[in-house]
Amino acid sequence: MRTGILPGMNAAVFLRAARLVCRIAVIAVIAVVAPAACASSTKGAINIDQYTETAPPTGDQYVISIGDVLNVQVFEQERMSGQMRVRSDGRITVPLLNDVVAAGKTPTALATDLESQLKTLILSPKVTVSVIESTPLKISVLGEVAKPGPQDLRPGSGVAEAIANAGGLTNFAHKDRIFVLRSDATPVRIHFTYDAITRAEAKTASFKLRAGDVVVIE
Repeated sequence: MRTGILPGMNAAVFLRAARLVCRIAVIAVIAVVAPAACASSTKGAINIDQYTETAPPTGDQYVISIGDVLNVQVFEQERMSGQMRVRSDGRITVPLLNDVVAAGKTPTALATDLESQLKTLILSPKVTVSVIESTPLKISVLGEVAKPGPQDLRPGSGVAEAIANAGGLTNFAHKDRIFVLRSDATPVRIHFTYDAITRAEAKTASFKLRAGDVVVIE
């Protein structure tokens, strides 16, 4: 009966040789499959350096959100001044003006709008608006993080804060496969790398998350 062992080769040597051949075969398969897997993972994503905001905030000013509490002061008009919470429809109620859209505007822009509307009621109205209580930025973090799920962040937070709030990456995370899913007019998948995030490189440093964004770590 033939065993497949070459003449002069004992069984132990034959087994070691067979294992070595198997390891070489596995490495060869990984070398072919791994690049294709990485390429397919980022397919269809936009690198953060090529991403353009569809509606960037004005300068560094805070943008008012639903649930925020505003302090609206109309000069020498105490009855029209006070604290107002932005309702779920994005509006606040101002005496004599009724409902005014506030969400999506900066405090300066809202003050300007109020002054314009008050000109029919008050001579040279002066209005100031400040945010005294802001709602948390609500996003989700999924994939290879310690605590995946919904996350509440401070307004103006970026991807680094989202990952930290989710407990950091797991040992299985691919540091070159971090994405933000954003529902713009056309949904977009934005690609980041962990090195760029930790080094605060270029657009990665200035990128700000929006309510409803989903951070995915593969």
